[in-house]
Amino acid sequence: MQSKRILVTGGAGFIGSHLCRRLLAEGHDVLCVDNLFTGSKDNIIDLFDNHKFEFLRHDVTFPLYVEVNQIYNLACPASPIHYQFDPVQTTKTSVHGAINMLGLAKRTKARILQASTSEVYGDPEIHPQPETYWGRVNPIGPRACYDEGKRCAETLFFDYYRQHKLEIRVVRIFNTFGPNMHPNDGRVVSNFIVQALRNHDITIYGDGSQTRSFQYIDDLVEGMVRMMNNEEGFVGPVNIGNPDEFTIKELAEKVLALIPESKSRIVHKALPQDDPRQRQPDISMAKEKLGWQPEIKLDEGLRKTIEYFRTIIGRA
Repeated sequence: MQSKRILVTGGAGFIGSHLCRRLLAEGHDVLCVDNLFTGSKDNIIDLFDNHKFEFLRHDVTFPLYVEVNQIYNLACPASPIHYQFDPVQTTKTSVHGAINMLGLAKRTKARILQASTSEVYGDPEIHPQPETYWGRVNPIGPRACYDEGKRCAETLFFDYYRQHKLEIRVVRIFNTFGPNMHPNDGRVVSNFIVQALRNHDITIYGDGSQTRSFQYIDDLVEGMVRMMNNEEGFVGPVNIGNPDEFTIKELAEKVLALIPESKSRIVHKALPQDDPRQRQPDISMAKEKLGWQPEIKLDEGLRKTIEYFRTIIGRA
């Protein structure tokens, strides 16, 4: 594979840091851009000695003037606790960030991939969710800054594709977990693991019957790279997620079983507004167009993630 100069926005975040590692391992020059709002230098500190890696602290709501061949646009807080902290900035990051990165791609003639989200489906009426489903999103709710911001970013990507013939790729990411997750990001896998390791009560919102489909980070990165590099003109959007569905209660029980020393117990709290009841990807398009499907089972991924958090909490 020919070496490229690749920009990863949000590159110091959970997903971005794994993607940077993968691209470096393939021999590419990687420019990691992050404003460190939710990303952390700790996630990429081991990459600073690599002469093919460069870090730039920058907010994508402002234009960026660099020369690149490919752009992975991952910049945006992705957990409710973070994206609701400053909802106006969250919307700006999705919308202004997309405009700036699309403008950069237009100028440099770079191929650009948008990291969209299963949240564009909202609280779905169709199960599992195919890419043809338009979603059921509350445009004025507390999650709308993220949901509608990502939906608008997809709109911009396809308008640049139609109007300017830009080479775009759009992936819709479903619940993903693994090392480098922020311990306080409020997402369910990291929440349960950290609570169990600290012997705190494991908090389930509602009765725990709502479902999610969890994919390990390595599977996601593989899907993103395949999507970026597909030469068949397939632009997406395409679901990248694990179709194996579990209730939140089942996840809590699995985490406790994998941390047998934990003294945590499960407690229930009220369900947040607009929290989806079901979330499961239809990945038939990813299988057909990319030859991709997840390989790592939930228990295997949980073990690796638990070991990561043991190290993090041990240092705290």
